[in-house]
Amino acid sequence: MPSRRQFLGTLAASCALPRVLHATGPAPLRLRAAPSRARIAPAGYPETDLWTFNGTMPGEELRLRQGERLRAELVNDLPQPTSVHWHGIRIDNAMDGVPGLTQDPVMPGERFSYEFDLPDAGTYWYHSHAQTVEQVERGLYGALIVEESDPPDVDADLVLVVDDMRLDRDAAITFDFDAPHDRSHAGRIGNAWLVNGQMDPRQKVRRGDRLRLRLINAANARVYVLGLMGMTGWTVALDGMPLAAPEPLEEQFLLAPAQRMDVIVDVTTDEAEAFLISLERDGGYAIATFDVDPGGAARGTAPAALPPNPGFPIDLANARTVPLLMEGGAMGGMSGAVLDGERQDMRGLAQQNVFWAFNGTVGRMGDYGIGDPLIEVDRGESVRIGIANDTAFDHAMHLHGMHFAEVRSDGSLGPLRDTLLVQRGETREIAFAAHNPGDWLFHCHMLAHHAAGMGTWLRVRG
Repeated sequence: MPSRRQFLGTLAASCALPRVLHATGPAPLRLRAAPSRARIAPAGYPETDLWTFNGTMPGEELRLRQGERLRAELVNDLPQPTSVHWHGIRIDNAMDGVPGLTQDPVMPGERFSYEFDLPDAGTYWYHSHAQTVEQVERGLYGALIVEESDPPDVDADLVLVVDDMRLDRDAAITFDFDAPHDRSHAGRIGNAWLVNGQMDPRQKVRRGDRLRLRLINAANARVYVLGLMGMTGWTVALDGMPLAAPEPLEEQFLLAPAQRMDVIVDVTTDEAEAFLISLERDGGYAIATFDVDPGGAARGTAPAALPPNPGFPIDLANARTVPLLMEGGAMGGMSGAVLDGERQDMRGLAQQNVFWAFNGTVGRMGDYGIGDPLIEVDRGESVRIGIANDTAFDHAMHLHGMHFAEVRSDGSLGPLRDTLLVQRGETREIAFAAHNPGDWLFHCHMLAHHAAGMGTWLRVRG
């Protein structure tokens, strides 16, 4: 595989913002999941075979206003069953898109209609929730933007979907989707860094511009360490939920799989370019470039906080509590776990390509009807989940249907999120008000980890 620097040396991508689809009106929009091709690698390399929504990767950016109703018909022209999960949306349970828990899989040649209200403004995304290691890797995802009724005053509102993809020498996606090493270690890590489906895309801005950057991590497993060069700014929202007050943007910040981060930045550089940088190793790589035209002075002052979304107060004192112990994986101490109602040792589990457990039970994708929920509560109760990561790897834990807050060591609550990065050896606690009735998935969004056992669910009685 040619080096990343060789790739970037031959690539001159133009603006790579996803095509925007304003999904309003009584007629449903059509999301056709089907094979397609696109140029991922530079000129001189073949196009890459993908699976996409409506022929683009990422899929079309769906942009609606808070309070509107989204209507979408999924058309499955893939050779596999599929579904769509609307990640981060407080949604009716039947519309959540989880085969085996909220709906039947949509078989090849079949259709499924999704219809739901959008109660919260913010940055969300949609993606396949069937055989996700493969289907998300092949390109079945896109941004879902819910605009505020009173949006912030910015010169541009840009969506940047970061991803990585594992390509071979011919720029084809490798087919090792079930590789035991990925499932038992850090997950499927790619060798090509992408932003909006391209390697080092370019976007024109002006010096002094104020930009809203909506960052979405659609990678299978990569925890991005990101930074911005030539810009200064503030974090204003996490996982779609506005912060109470903007926070100065750190020089580097983590973005785990499935997490989102809204930042408002001023273009301050005197140079001709500014950059979004991945800072994992080798001093960092520019993964998106902003060509800076002459302009005026930056505003400098912090933006106002975004309007809050509807709140659901968390009653910590009277919350129901439940532990979640993460075990397994390579270099872990798990001796065995319950799989399909029967306890098996690690050798037996590995022979079935599963390696992880929550509270001693393997929870594979599609097995949600087997066994009991993590916890069952009445609507309106509050829940506290203590999470202990007794593994050698990080895990991005995503709760469907509701947002949670981390319970800090002093008893205060952090900002609302729907995905929490729990690093190896850490113990964390989250809490939420169980306001949304239904059966809700709670799983690791390192997708190979979920496929290999890191899934559970909880029930909110209506």
